[in-house]
Amino acid sequence: MAQNNNALEQDINQLLKVRREKLQDLQENGKDPFQITKYDVTHHSQEIKDNYDELEGKTVSIAGRMMFKRVMGKASFCNVQDLQGNIQAYVARDNIGEDSYKDFKKYDVGDILGIKGEVFTTKTGEKSIHATEVTLLSKSLQILPEKFHGLTDTDIRYRQRYVDLIMNADVKDTFIKRSKVLSTIRRFLDGQGFMEVETPMLVSNAGGAAARPFETHFNALDEDLKLRISLELYLKRLIVGGMERVYEIGRVFRNEGLDTRHNPEFTLMELYQAYTDYHGMMDLTENLYRYVAKEVTGSEILTYGDKELDLSKPFERITMVDAVKKYAGVDFNEIHTLEEARAIAKEKHVEFEERHQKGDILNLFFEEYVEEHLIQPTFVMDHPIEISPLTKKKPENPEYVERFEFFMNGWEMANAYSELNDPIDQRERFEAQEAQFAAGNDEANHTDEDFLNALSIGMPPTGGIGFGIDRMVMMMTNSPAIRDVLLFPTMKSLDK
Repeated sequence: MAQNNNALEQDINQLLKVRREKLQDLQENGKDPFQITKYDVTHHSQEIKDNYDELEGKTVSIAGRMMFKRVMGKASFCNVQDLQGNIQAYVARDNIGEDSYKDFKKYDVGDILGIKGEVFTTKTGEKSIHATEVTLLSKSLQILPEKFHGLTDTDIRYRQRYVDLIMNADVKDTFIKRSKVLSTIRRFLDGQGFMEVETPMLVSNAGGAAARPFETHFNALDEDLKLRISLELYLKRLIVGGMERVYEIGRVFRNEGLDTRHNPEFTLMELYQAYTDYHGMMDLTENLYRYVAKEVTGSEILTYGDKELDLSKPFERITMVDAVKKYAGVDFNEIHTLEEARAIAKEKHVEFEERHQKGDILNLFFEEYVEEHLIQPTFVMDHPIEISPLTKKKPENPEYVERFEFFMNGWEMANAYSELNDPIDQRERFEAQEAQFAAGNDEANHTDEDFLNALSIGMPPTGGIGFGIDRMVMMMTNSPAIRDVLLFPTMKSLDK
């Protein structure tokens, strides 16, 4: 096996050497492709096929990467791949000239070509371009991977996404759909009267979520700063300022692990709407998800793996207490003290820490027993106050808050509140979070005095929600891992 690998490596090195020699020859003969600055593209591959009847016999110009070439004496065929797909070109010596044809025969798979010619159909019925002019626009000095082993290694695919996009059409389609998801969300929210805004990524206090931030140092001011972990606190400041409906789609950064659903930098969308509550956010979420699914996939029923997720029906709504009662058989309405909560946790083998309160233990039961069952779209409502430091209490039951998490496929897809706008209550919640941090909770929030000042100015009743865009794209594209929907996911350095 080692001998075969060595022989293969020698073959590849020889082919790379030949490509560089071809480039040198072109440059010495005044045909350096890297001196070309532009090319007039009139059409793309699929556009030509879709409009064949009106384009037949007409001259078009396309440009793209040559993925296949078959030389047959005085005439050849090649296949060119562009943004929309690929199209065949018929290249004959008598049509492009003897010198140009001699050059063409030396071109390699992977080279980027411009081809001008007439649209026609071959004897085998393939819509093609009869070339009258072929221009080498860029010389590929590397060898595309399928030449030897195909691009199937996921680690290489993620590290060299540019090659992955060339070799795997379904990958390109995933990222085209991702772009469409984002534009569709914007279209929906703009139609609802929301305004898109931008807020700081570098902050002195990274709040709004339970996560550890990345830290950095700003030399100009000699201050330590953090990368934001959420968008919440600045967007709420804008609600205070009178911007009644705002949203932001942007990267946030959380210093946590990597798995199929987590990447340390990811795309979050948060929106805030004055004069509504978490019920209003549920209605908005249902309507948004249905709209995006229909626009991006053409259906309100999504296929994810072996499951069908039905967005067409009203989403289930269930309280966290009722969900734990349903799936764990434990009724937290009957558990009144921390001691009782700890006892039932020990009985059910739910691990907890000394700092955990009754509400924390309820949430641990939810994570242990419930989440995996929430396959169809479900709103889990009314979380314990201990895990919701920025949320309004339920007036009739102040141990719980007006919050929901949206679940599909057993995953949390969104998190929403009736936003806490009482500055006195908010200060007490921050103090409780500081105590948790002191007790060893690295993900606890810190007091944000400027945010408290904003609340003191006065914030109207407000509903807010945060959506994980990457997980939404995973659902819309049937992608098994978050890295499949991130163009350049975080990877361990090859130097490590």
